[in-house]
Amino acid sequence: MISEAQFQNELQILIANATREDVGDGDHSSLACIPDSAEGKAKLLVKDDGIIAGVEFAKMIFHYVDPKLTIETFIVDGTPVKYGDIVFHVSGSSQSILKAERMVLNSMQRMSAIATKTNKYVKLLEGTNTKILDTRKTTPGFRVAEKWAVKLGGGENHRFALYDMIMLKDNHIDFAGGIALAIAKTKAYLKEKQLDLKIIVEARDLNEVKEIIACGGIYRILLDNFDYEMTRKAVVFIGNQSLTESSGNINEETLRAYAECGVNYISSGALTHSVYNMDLSLKAI
Repeated sequence: MISEAQFQNELQILIANATREDVGDGDHSSLACIPDSAEGKAKLLVKDDGIIAGVEFAKMIFHYVDPKLTIETFIVDGTPVKYGDIVFHVSGSSQSILKAERMVLNSMQRMSAIATKTNKYVKLLEGTNTKILDTRKTTPGFRVAEKWAVKLGGGENHRFALYDMIMLKDNHIDFAGGIALAIAKTKAYLKEKQLDLKIIVEARDLNEVKEIIACGGIYRILLDNFDYEMTRKAVVFIGNQSLTESSGNINEETLRAYAECGVNYISSGALTHSVYNMDLSLKAI
């Protein structure tokens, strides 16, 4: 994953772009009927059950829009919530609260949905040594918040983007001329560019697992669309030579069975691409 400094920078870029997109040259609805001097207070109301996520991100948005806004927090990120809970109060300029409202709600609703789904998967894995990973199947421009939400739900982040880890998948291998060539070229490239990046290689069958292991120096082997028997055999063969990751059409019904095959990780794009927003609202009080 990227560094904390890069992570924070991505968040600031996201907020700046969201503000540009939503506010433009001004919130004319508020400017038209609410005096500049008017102050107010609003509450973040939960209208669903799940894991709340995005509280700290909401604070960042509010403070970007207006550093003078104050937030009183009652429920922190990663906490289970139920219908009727109040997460925080925000106070200050009424115009500023309204300007930030939709950005805060859009972000928190999606982040909470992701955290809730992730937490469900984490609970399904309890008692095993397997961790759940996200993927790059994220909303363009909103990835940093979505990956943050996965962490808040108890999951782990895969690579952040194309630049922070090497991942050789089927197309890379086929275009490069095979597993051994793809790995050899990758190691040479990393040495030439003086890059310290971990290498993950995808395997489509047990023969490819053996090829990957023979090359050595691979951080993790991705067992793509393996059935249970193939997964168990691959895990035994790999041993401690590389970490293992299962992926491909794994859902809530099959998740634990794959974990019980002994893999270190299971990656799921569904954590971020197949969620329904949690119902939240910001109400004046």
